[in-house]
Amino acid sequence: MHIAVLGLGIMGGGIASNLLKAGHAVTVYNRTAEKAQPLIAAGATWAATPKVAATDMDMVISVVGDDAASRTMWLGESGALGGMRPGAVALECTTLSLDWVRELAGLATSAGARFVDAPMAGSKVAAAAGQLTLYVGATPELFEEIRPALAHFAATIIHFGPTGSGAIYKLLNNMIVAVQVAALAEGIAFAEKAGLDMPTVHKAITTGAIGSPVVKMKTQAIIDRNHTDTHFALRWMHKDLTYALRAADQLGIAMPSGALAHELLRMAMQHGWSDQDFAVVAELVRG
Repeated sequence: MHIAVLGLGIMGGGIASNLLKAGHAVTVYNRTAEKAQPLIAAGATWAATPKVAATDMDMVISVVGDDAASRTMWLGESGALGGMRPGAVALECTTLSLDWVRELAGLATSAGARFVDAPMAGSKVAAAAGQLTLYVGATPELFEEIRPALAHFAATIIHFGPTGSGAIYKLLNNMIVAVQVAALAEGIAFAEKAGLDMPTVHKAITTGAIGSPVVKMKTQAIIDRNHTDTHFALRWMHKDLTYALRAADQLGIAMPSGALAHELLRMAMQHGWSDQDFAVVAELVRG
């Protein structure tokens, strides 16, 4: 397949790299061109705009930060939708607001493209290894058509249903993750203040009933106060919870624990920790 990847951060760069390794012809675009250099050296083609990148592609994948960045990639004079051929697949892997996903789906359809929302889960290690998880919203037929290409950069691919369903699940997923890490931070601060042996605490947390995958992943980093090895930046988790709470409000659902986690993330951002790993919220409860 001829595939364009728009956005070459941790996730987008990993996706493009794994598609190249799988033998696909890959065209890349990024706002800052220097991020593309390793991929170009590996065989990717550089495009000056998203529209140029999307021209004659079978699939265009967007992996950016938020609604505003996604709009810039797809719309306008230089946007990818203006370059896509009829029937090509517009695959949006960014975690976005439900409102924008639905709007974008309509715009893509009007432009003759076939839209898929497939937000991701996974760390930078998973992105590099092609082991991401995708939450997909698409028709069953389109999902089966694109699944082989997705499998080159994702180990787990879950089809939730029609357009927007993948986006909804990703928002609730990240809300749950943030709540778990906030509770973990409080528990570790509790253990430290009580004078417990922290290696023993680590073992108990990660081998006991509370040791979910995200808890296992974050426990040692919180104990070590190592938040600069960023796997998922605080500002992006705050953004995701903002979108989740907005969608929940539209649905009439109360999310008090999600709202509290969102507030903790906001407070941590006010300390200047936006680019650190979101587990830095632990420093708030340590006092």
